[in-house]
Amino acid sequence: MRVFEKLRAYIIENGIDISALAARCGMSLAELSAMLSGERRLYADELREICIALNLSPELFVEAASA
Repeated sequence: MRVFEKLRAYIIENGIDISALAARCGMSLAELSAMLSGERRLYADELREICIALNLSPELFVEAASA
């Protein structure tokens, strides 16, 4: 599962208001929706901002690379 898919699943499972989350992240609703649907690339700094707004570690959504 890709990062945006894990993030979208978390948001849905926890009933998080996407428009409120976008506002807390300083993003537009359209921008966040595009990221969560895979229509737009989700950059690491954006994931960081979203995780700060959710009070979560980005590691929850990113798999460690295998050596």
